[in-house]
Amino acid sequence: MQIVVAGQGYVGLPLAVRAAEVGHRVVGYDVDRSRVQQLAAGQSHVEDVASVRLRAVLDSGAYSATADAAALAGFDIAVITVPTPLRDGVPDLTHIESCARTLGEHLRPGATVVLESTTYPGTTEELLLPILETTSGLKGGVDFLGGFSPERIAPGNKRWSFEGTPKLVSGIDAKSLDVIKGFYDGIFQTTVPVSGTKVAELAKLIENTFRLVNISMINELATLTDRLGVNIWEAIDAAATKPFGFTRFTPGPGVGGHCLPVDPLFLSWKIQQDLGVPFRFVELADDVNRHMPDYVVRRLVEALDKRGMTINGSRILLLGLTYKFNATDLRNSPSARVAELLIGLGAEVRGADPNIPEDADTELNVIRVDATPEEIAVSDAVVLLMDHTRFDLAMIQEKATWILDCRNRMFGANVEVL
Repeated sequence: MQIVVAGQGYVGLPLAVRAAEVGHRVVGYDVDRSRVQQLAAGQSHVEDVASVRLRAVLDSGAYSATADAAALAGFDIAVITVPTPLRDGVPDLTHIESCARTLGEHLRPGATVVLESTTYPGTTEELLLPILETTSGLKGGVDFLGGFSPERIAPGNKRWSFEGTPKLVSGIDAKSLDVIKGFYDGIFQTTVPVSGTKVAELAKLIENTFRLVNISMINELATLTDRLGVNIWEAIDAAATKPFGFTRFTPGPGVGGHCLPVDPLFLSWKIQQDLGVPFRFVELADDVNRHMPDYVVRRLVEALDKRGMTINGSRILLLGLTYKFNATDLRNSPSARVAELLIGLGAEVRGADPNIPEDADTELNVIRVDATPEEIAVSDAVVLLMDHTRFDLAMIQEKATWILDCRNRMFGANVEVL
């Protein structure tokens, strides 16, 4: 089939390449022309898609990247994988709206449009379909098909591959569901059909809200157990020996990426808009996690004070700037807030992350350094924010004067754990 994947980011590119590999003719559409040029040259910007795979589908002619909307004409199935950010606590669906208008101009009878972008329940049928209908002059469920299938991308996850992760699928009617399921059956090992698009939209938000709430509970507990004189990490390990009724979550300096800091707030916003009541669990969980960088800085200030030092003028080294273990993604990483707070207090902040190229635009106002023995030794304090495997933790512990370990990876007289 002729497939369009609109949006060639961390969700759209893996889908486009996989669809090309299984035999479809795929057009990867993106409004970012520099990204398109990079893809057309065979250079992948997504860690889960090796450039060699990208070049293979380019060379075979099964995949092409374009910023030209005219290239979308004649598609059988179009999948929307565009960003859905929050703007001042309000979902910003302008990318979906713009993409829907563009696809609507090329929509033909019998074609199918699937939304994968995370959003609140009702978006597919209440926003996407009307735009497609108005732009195309066609009727959803009569002239064309539609549905929602939430992405479940986990960058860097070695246990669950892209195609090995079960894929939720839904349609605006039975025929839509049948076609959409058939398409994804050829890409994923397992598809899970649900009764409607709202169920699929809500399911995605439940997945991420579950994680946010549980991480927040553990994070808040971590801010309390230190004063109680209890090692929360040992207690979590002990609780995790229960073979049922418990899922292991661990504390950290905050949450990042697109999912956890954003997606649950879509649900909170929708409930407030439609029902006029707050979703208190999400609001509390969000508040706890947004203040974890403040707690990290407070622990650092207290530790320096015990050594007769002030944060003002101290040389602080932050290790691990990405939001996720062994990843390259900096989106909404708590490291940015930690650095901002420390700089505001007058600290000399440096950051090291071997997963991020030296010339990458990190949008962090810190001096980038390597985690060398010399750099570790001259730092007044080292903060391990993310424990990438490329860090030599034994060397870091040996050379550092004092360490705040936010990941419970090091032990010794010069180490405090979060």
